[in-house]
Amino acid sequence: MARATNGPASRERRKRVVEQASGFRGRRSKLYRYAKDAIFKAKYWSYRDRKARKREFRSLWIARINAAARAEGMTYSRFWEGLTQAGIGLDRKVLADLAVRSPEQFSRIVSLAKEKVCLPAVPAA
Repeated sequence: MARATNGPASRERRKRVVEQASGFRGRRSKLYRYAKDAIFKAKYWSYRDRKARKREFRSLWIARINAAARAEGMTYSRFWEGLTQAGIGLDRKVLADLAVRSPEQFSRIVSLAKEKVCLPAVPAA
């Protein structure tokens, strides 16, 4: 009886990996040995960076809100405290968008937050 090999299946498997690596540079897109490692790393990075993207956007939103709140005479933490006490349930994404696209609406929200927070007296310069 002839020896049964796994040739067609393993060739298909290797072909699938090399096809996934199309678009990579050099031997990483042409040779199975290197394409396999490139695909593994690409999948690892894409999984990891889907999480990192969320962190990066949150810090961007906080930076934008902080800059806009400081232009209105409040710090970010005091602004957030005032929003909480005023019962305003807007998230950071929406607030950052308001700060960039419609500053007049954002300043109204800041004024609502200012009413609820007692700000320390700023000494005259």
